[in-house]
Amino acid sequence: MKKNIHPDYRPVVYRDAEAGLAFLTRSTARTERSIEWEDGNTYPLVDVQISSASHPFYTGKARVLDSAGQVEKFRRRYSATS
Repeated sequence: MKKNIHPDYRPVVYRDAEAGLAFLTRSTARTERSIEWEDGNTYPLVDVQISSASHPFYTGKARVLDSAGQVEKFRRRYSATS
C-alpha cells in the first residue's frame, strides 16, 4: 500500500441513543467527540440515529403492506365487465 494516502483506521464506538446500544468496532469515521469505554480507554464516538437494535426490520416492528389486497381492490374497481 502507498503511504499517507489512506484514512486512519482505528477503534471507534458507535452509539444508538434511542436503543441504548453502543458497540466498539474499527472504522475510518471522523468525529470530534469521544467516550470512555468499558475497558477504561477513551475512543472516538459516532452517534447514529438507527442501528440493528432500533431498525424496524430487525426489531420485528416493520409494517407489512397489503399489496395483494390493493391489487384486488384495483381490479374490482377498474375491471371491464363483460
